[in-house]
Amino acid sequence: MTCSELSAPGHTLPAALTAAALRFADGTVHVHSPGRGITATVGELYDEARRVAGRLQAGGIGPGDVVAVQLPNCREAIVAYEAVLLTGATLLPIVHIYGPREVEFVLAESGARAIVMVDRWGSTDYAARVPSLRRQVETVETVVMIGGAVPDTVAWSDAMGDPVSGAVLEPVEPDEGAVAVLSYTSGTTSAPKGVQHSHAGLLAEIRSQPAILGQGEDAVALISFPFGHVAGLVSILRPLLLGTPTVVMDGWKPDVAIDLIASQAVTMTSGTPLHLATLLDALEAGAPLGSLDEYLVGAATVPSELVARADRLGIRAFRCYGSTEQPTISSGTARDPLEKRQFTDGLPTPGTQVRIVDERMRDVPRGVDGEVLTRGPELFLGYRDPSLDAETFLEDQDGRWLRTGDIGHLDSEGYLTITDRAKDVIIRAGETISSREVEDVLLGCPGVIDAAAVAVPDPYYGEKVGAIVVAAPGHAPTLETIQAHFAQAGLARQKTPEYVEVRDALPRTPIGKVRKAELRAEVRAALLRP
Repeated sequence: MTCSELSAPGHTLPAALTAAALRFADGTVHVHSPGRGITATVGELYDEARRVAGRLQAGGIGPGDVVAVQLPNCREAIVAYEAVLLTGATLLPIVHIYGPREVEFVLAESGARAIVMVDRWGSTDYAARVPSLRRQVETVETVVMIGGAVPDTVAWSDAMGDPVSGAVLEPVEPDEGAVAVLSYTSGTTSAPKGVQHSHAGLLAEIRSQPAILGQGEDAVALISFPFGHVAGLVSILRPLLLGTPTVVMDGWKPDVAIDLIASQAVTMTSGTPLHLATLLDALEAGAPLGSLDEYLVGAATVPSELVARADRLGIRAFRCYGSTEQPTISSGTARDPLEKRQFTDGLPTPGTQVRIVDERMRDVPRGVDGEVLTRGPELFLGYRDPSLDAETFLEDQDGRWLRTGDIGHLDSEGYLTITDRAKDVIIRAGETISSREVEDVLLGCPGVIDAAAVAVPDPYYGEKVGAIVVAAPGHAPTLETIQAHFAQAGLARQKTPEYVEVRDALPRTPIGKVRKAELRAEVRAALLRP
């Protein structure tokens, strides 16, 4: 299936998945499980998904219904995702580390009729949550359980059905503008928000991928992002729709990633700066990672030296920018000059428009920071709770724009650079300070392996720069050593941290973003405590 075929008028995910299963039947997806690896073909996964989809249809599931899937990165998750999409129902991926309260909220607001779960994963007993889920969420009629027998649930083996006599999938063709996926944000500052994506929007997202990450004959991708997050969802749809050979791991485990890259000849992957730094350390120590050529790095502040270091070691790293609401707004590529890969978040993806505006929504000149507005074929339809749309979209004579809440600028060549979150800036004595700029310097400080800059309350300045850092073994960064490093770096004195706290780790979302709101609240509570 070509990119033009994916964009054909009226094309939807059921039709695209069916066509791709024929064209790329022999494409492989290798799923790593503890102690073993399982390789399946795109054709095999599709056949299993058709059987589950037929069973869902027999239970009354179809277009307009919502089916949730809360599973780790495993083969059954891939099958369940594809099965829901084949019925024309709305797929609701849920990050597998969400707790009962978050899951019940998501299920209730979405009106989900069914959910696919695993009985246990790691130390989490998901089966024990079923009675509460049944009491709290009236809409859920069916709970499909992978693993042991659990009362009041349907076993996964029954959902799979018999390959000969089982329920047969009746092909469906929903409207391309219908809601195909409902993806909830992590809800670090409030209740999770349900982001609705259409069939056309998701196909546009997948269509943009080959231009970002390599698609050559020897290309092999590695996925570590959780499927329940939009980045993981897009990653696993890629092999199902484009046939890209793909390796899947559940969560980031450095030793596993290194083994998989070497044994599966992985050429491209993506992750956070910490993930990339781990691989670079291993490469310098002699790990056989010679096949790895491209690395899309994001979800956190990306130090420019990290990209340069990767380049010196033969890995072309580049940044990207997106959100749950518009998965890929801009991206670099391995083909970009090093300077662009180091200091920008790439060019807007095909069809995406970006505006930079001031506080009165007036466009600002190139090179000047302002709020980032965007729109394009991947833009979501709106939130499940429509009352949230008003503050998110800007309507003008040109149509509807997404207010990202991010601060950034476009350079003379159209490359976008995100400099901060509007809510993450530090306003010291009326001067706005970029937390990302501070973090970039912090991450170059000797002994600092992870860092976040946050605003801390100050009776005189209103706010001042606070640094929450994670130290390397044997190091103990202090306020004095960090301030000396900032002075040497030549940053303005007002941008130098005036508060430092050393922690064992920073709180992060499942995809790796630092929970800034949580850090700010904790620091503020500690400093203002009587």
